[in-house]
Amino acid sequence: MTLTAYVRALLALGMALGIPAPAEAQDAVADFYKGKQVAIMVGFGPGGSASLYSQALARHMGRHLPGSPSFIVQHVPSAGGLVFANTIYNIAPRDGLAFAITGRTMAIEPLLNGNAKFDARRFGWLGTANVEYTTCLAWHTAAVKTLADAMTKELIVGGTGADATEVAWPKAVNKLIGTKFKIVVGYQSSTDMNLAMERGELEGNCGLGWTIVKLRKPEWLREKKVNILFQMGLRKHPDIPDVPLISDHARTPEDRKVFEFLFAPQEMGRPFFAPPGLPPGRLRALRVAFERTLKDAAFLADADRLGLEVQHVGGEAIDELLARIYASPREVIERAKAVAE
Repeated sequence: MTLTAYVRALLALGMALGIPAPAEAQDAVADFYKGKQVAIMVGFGPGGSASLYSQALARHMGRHLPGSPSFIVQHVPSAGGLVFANTIYNIAPRDGLAFAITGRTMAIEPLLNGNAKFDARRFGWLGTANVEYTTCLAWHTAAVKTLADAMTKELIVGGTGADATEVAWPKAVNKLIGTKFKIVVGYQSSTDMNLAMERGELEGNCGLGWTIVKLRKPEWLREKKVNILFQMGLRKHPDIPDVPLISDHARTPEDRKVFEFLFAPQEMGRPFFAPPGLPPGRLRALRVAFERTLKDAAFLADADRLGLEVQHVGGEAIDELLARIYASPREVIERAKAVAE
């Protein structure tokens, strides 16, 4: 192990064990944040899960960040988040007064989309508020009731933009499995898509987290208003072991590798990130404050009231995950690019 790697390992261990940074570093961070306001920027419209997680963070995170700044949530819906991510990377101030959340698959867009003008490995990842298990479901009035039905009948589903999870993934399933999803884009949030499904404008949602269904729409399950067609992820959620995992239906080992590549960002289900190039002390302070907030009893009570599941994964773990994803074989990335277009 090189000296640099050794020092990094010690720092990571210190953060994991809660060892505080040197007092002078904490004082400098506190002096910077005192009396200031931190913006949490959301790449979707109000009402969706990203917005709710951000609002809960804004109410509690100031207690855990040196200097106790105030927080504000700003919604910047931008067709799935690609323009938003480009802006955060290239334009947003690099001072620690703003961080953002967008779709979890945004991190791999530079590998799939030439319009992505960023390297996700360079963002200052605070961490994720949850690990997601994504479902594809159909409203009870739709002709499609099962995965087998989706192979022969059209199901109209919605999305925010071409790069969004709920758009790219059903496209991939269409091409790799043979389903017949018709995708309508232009919605601002999952809340808008759910309302559209309830009023008959859409027939399903092929990118909805299981926790949203379970915690925020329990009446759908209780009243049998939805049929869950399959799960999209690296593994099944233990709540729904009988719902098929779509990658288990891959026709070839090569197709399965494509699914595994596309679904790898599930581990960063609700990712929060800052622009690249933050002063190291401020990034470390934001990461520590983020983790402490997600373990704060008042925050957890707030999240429970909002129907949000909380499972912290640290920024360092996201850095490692992205390093593995970006090291994927070129042939896998090219096939993923082709099927997600």
